[in-house]
Amino acid sequence: ADDLARASDNHRPYRPVAMLIAVVALAAQAFTMTHSRLAGSPLARPAVRSATSASPVAIAMAADDKHGVVITGGAAGVGWAYAVEFSQRGYPVVICDIKDTDAAVTAIRERVPNGAPVYGTVCDVSKADSVKGLAQFAKDKLGTVGYWINNAGINGGRKAFVDLPTSTIEAVVNVNLIGKLLCTQEAIKLMHAQDGVEGHIFNTVGSGVKGGGTPGYVVYGATKRGLPQMTESLVKELTEGVQGYDKKSTKGVANCHTLSPGMVFTDLLLNDSTKELRKFPFGVLAAQPEEVAQDLVPKILAVSGQGAKVEFLTTDRVLQKFFERFVLQKKSEYIDDDGNVIKMPGAQYADNGVRMLY
Repeated sequence: ADDLARASDNHRPYRPVAMLIAVVALAAQAFTMTHSRLAGSPLARPAVRSATSASPVAIAMAADDKHGVVITGGAAGVGWAYAVEFSQRGYPVVICDIKDTDAAVTAIRERVPNGAPVYGTVCDVSKADSVKGLAQFAKDKLGTVGYWINNAGINGGRKAFVDLPTSTIEAVVNVNLIGKLLCTQEAIKLMHAQDGVEGHIFNTVGSGVKGGGTPGYVVYGATKRGLPQMTESLVKELTEGVQGYDKKSTKGVANCHTLSPGMVFTDLLLNDSTKELRKFPFGVLAAQPEEVAQDLVPKILAVSGQGAKVEFLTTDRVLQKFFERFVLQKKSEYIDDDGNVIKMPGAQYADNGVRMLY
């Protein structure tokens, strides 16, 4: 599924394969589930936990203690949609962005008039001083931070690596990797200073995270590939310490996880896209920001402990989408047969086909 979902300029041969995989995998899955029930034993769990569903009990428990939420890159796209969901559920939110956030904050308050407070600030996540300022702003506005979502990211445009300006290479690495390192460090410090509070940090992963090639997005893929290693290293440090050094006691607890929103119809996905890419895989696997946020926020709130993998495009969802498209021949709601964005009545769209959220 990871290979089929990968953006490629030559994807047509994958379609019959996708259909075959969908049918076989669904059949295998059904057999496995049936066999498991008959055997009376649960399916084997992976060594690393995966938060792919949120139990009502866990969500209710989380809702009783509504600590604040920080979302980087929160003035647009899925980051903005996260903020709407959290506010609607009663969690106060701080969003930051490289651009002014006033319009984004106003739009959230209008969308959720009875929601929890939402605050905005400008922050360049690639700059240490700016990130320190964000952490202080969050502390001042929220008091206690329970969730910090490192969502800010750029891809530098779809272009051959040899044609990329050095400035673009540096910008992508600075935002996607250095930015997450700086934000995570400040978030850990903040959470460790919160007496009796357990906090959670989520680093957003994307295409390339599993090591598959990302032609046209070499730098972007490289930055995303490093995030699971970073997260696993932090999980070890935070739970076991560093060999040869005394493990410091802290007032609060910081946990690190990865967050995968999958393919979302935002500038990051549609900029420089072709009609063929929009037909497949975007037209099959991509979702709108609100749909992703509605699925992921409950999963985020249900997370406990260290090292969770919170995903929108779970294996089950990928197989379902393949089955619907290639077996049932279900049309995309968002992309027509010619690879053009389907524009909903009453909605406004940017030139690249991205629907304006506000």
